[in-house]
Amino acid sequence: MTDQQLNETFLADWAMHSRFGAVEGTNGVDRQAASAADGEQRKWFAELLESRGFTVRRDAVGNQFGLLELVPGAPYVLTGSHMDSQPTAGRFDGAYGVMASAHACFRIADELRANPEGARFNLAVVNWFNEEGSRFKPSLMGSSVFTGKLALEEALATEDPKGVTVRDALDAIVERGDLAELDVASYAEIHVQQGRSMEEDGVTIGLVNATWAAHKYDFRVLGEQAHSGSTLMADRRDALLGAARLVVAARELVDGFEPEALHTACGELTVYPNSPVVVASEVRLLLDLRSPSAEVIREAHERLMAVIERVEREDRVKIEITAEHSWDQNPYQEEGVALAREVAESLGLTHDRVMTVAGHDSTNMKDLVPTVMLFVPSVDGVSHNLNEFTRDEDLVAGVDQLSGVIRKLAAGALVD
Repeated sequence: MTDQQLNETFLADWAMHSRFGAVEGTNGVDRQAASAADGEQRKWFAELLESRGFTVRRDAVGNQFGLLELVPGAPYVLTGSHMDSQPTAGRFDGAYGVMASAHACFRIADELRANPEGARFNLAVVNWFNEEGSRFKPSLMGSSVFTGKLALEEALATEDPKGVTVRDALDAIVERGDLAELDVASYAEIHVQQGRSMEEDGVTIGLVNATWAAHKYDFRVLGEQAHSGSTLMADRRDALLGAARLVVAARELVDGFEPEALHTACGELTVYPNSPVVVASEVRLLLDLRSPSAEVIREAHERLMAVIERVEREDRVKIEITAEHSWDQNPYQEEGVALAREVAESLGLTHDRVMTVAGHDSTNMKDLVPTVMLFVPSVDGVSHNLNEFTRDEDLVAGVDQLSGVIRKLAAGALVD
């Protein structure tokens, strides 16, 4: 095929895939992990892989692999991302990375079939299970199990808000498999940036060199259930009031640092009993701090703990940290950044180093094997939103870039 035909084929498959879980009247999707829409897209994706000579396997936590053995017994160059989404989300987040990986492997597979001597490793495409963590917590579940950071049985026993376990949800869409292991030589992932710096700077390819530092909390605010009308204000121990003060405090923390030095959010509240005439007795609250500076994270944590102490005292509630997870700024291998830069220069694509604020499956994989992480621009930085968008020319450039990276990885780059 000509370059134009390759690009047209990718865009056609991309348009087809974007129909799964489409939210009517918008450009977005709703394809939460192991939902019916997720099952439908997985079946279609398996058929696409098989039509190009790949064998499709699933492991016990629902990670979906397309395998092409070119060198019998050799390890695999693995590339991919995730196809699950947040509720009413954009169609690019994660899914672009999987489709770009598939088409990049299709291109390299054709080259290596024609010239088998150019292959040192085999090719594999992955659709990681439950990267988003919207239906099942935690996020990055599939790659965490694959890399040994999360126990399989713990993941399978995880329940969604309706009490459905991961095991049962995967079985319902016939996506829990028996692939026991996969020998991986290296890993590559491409993703939309989910920020606007690349678009503003005129950069087509982001060479991801590090993740931001972060601290995430699961809070449990405990008060006392009471009548919302008759109970004296002085007698109330309102868990929702305590939680609300944490939400406000998270935003106010940002103002104590230089602009954009700290990002904070409270993404989920669960209120009990959540009745119109009852003072809440318990609230579950997820809160996270993110920064390029580990020192900023530590200072923000100390200030947040001081707020908690004050809220407990003044509002007569108890605030427990039921789970927390933190990490410092985490670099990707410089050798991978250099390899990606070499490919971008050979293609004449504008490029620059960029950090990722969001988590990706590559943050797990880079601790296991040599890893390359790439970005393409997001229009206006919109993400986890129905209006998320990346231009076709950037999508196509990303496939070209990833193809160049995989070509080098298949020949042994980063392993020697």
